[in-house]
Amino acid sequence: MYPLLFRALAVRLDPERAHLGAMRLIRAVARVPVLSDAVRATLGRRPARTVPSVDDGGPLARPVPGVLGLAAGMDKDADTVLGMDMLGFGFVEVGTVTALPQPGNDRPRLWRHVELRALRNRMGFNNRGAAAAGERLRALRATRRGRAVVVGANIGKSKVTPLSEAVTDYTTSARAVARWADYLVVNVSSPNTPGLRDLQAVESLRPILTAVQDAADAAAGRAVPLFVKIAPDLADADIDAVAALVLELGLAGVVATNTTIGHDLGPGGLSGEPLRTRSLAVVRRLRAQLGPGPTIIGVGGISTEADARAMVAAGADLLQAYSAFIYQGPAWPGRMNRALASPA
Repeated sequence: MYPLLFRALAVRLDPERAHLGAMRLIRAVARVPVLSDAVRATLGRRPARTVPSVDDGGPLARPVPGVLGLAAGMDKDADTVLGMDMLGFGFVEVGTVTALPQPGNDRPRLWRHVELRALRNRMGFNNRGAAAAGERLRALRATRRGRAVVVGANIGKSKVTPLSEAVTDYTTSARAVARWADYLVVNVSSPNTPGLRDLQAVESLRPILTAVQDAADAAAGRAVPLFVKIAPDLADADIDAVAALVLELGLAGVVATNTTIGHDLGPGGLSGEPLRTRSLAVVRRLRAQLGPGPTIIGVGGISTEADARAMVAAGADLLQAYSAFIYQGPAWPGRMNRALASPA
């Protein structure tokens, strides 16, 4: 039913309006106890086997109920976490949030490429700010259900902040959300904030990561796992340099990859199936450089169980998706996590 419904509506509804409407619907269902329990028990039914915590050789500080999580970009303001958990995602990464609230780039800024099973966006980190996200995460953690969800927070640079002040901008966001997050991700790889990808150079990245780690740990009163999210368009030598920096600083790991600008479809970054080959290559290279220790969260082009298993075989410990969720529908994340919990 969902593929037919999607194809019937995809050419008629503005992508961003459709996205906002779907998020409102998911939030509304998650607020109704009996209905949300029914959805959780059917579409979002958990695998019997969880991903172990780091103490037992797993990737994060506590067990994860499914290897596939929601990538950043969908729940920008941390207000649909329970809904995404209800649908069967193993963990939810919120954001990208910035130190300052910002409207993002002018519309149109989101496009579907149905024939490619891809999305293209130039959203520009539209969000209500890190302080507001921190308050929503605090309220989430005040509930039993909210405390059970594994949540990551993705932080980026405010558009109006010059690159020379990026460290202060990132640390402001880290302080606002770190206490309530299971892990943080420093996003220096979106193509939609001018100059942001320049921060992937290690001489720019090192002070940001060092300062964010210190600020997050101080705000949370514990060691907060810190990841860096990189672009698929990085040259191999630059990927190696980032991996070396992760090892040098003792970071939790890398999220690979963000959207690509390697296309001729128009402005913005492309996600979805066209990204699969390069994302696999980046994950494979990262694992070779990092060794067995740091966690790799693989994202980009995962649509089928075979895609997911290929990403794990390449070296990813956890997986994320966004575009496939749009194309496959609300039953997809739970179905994928149940399938991936079983032997191949």
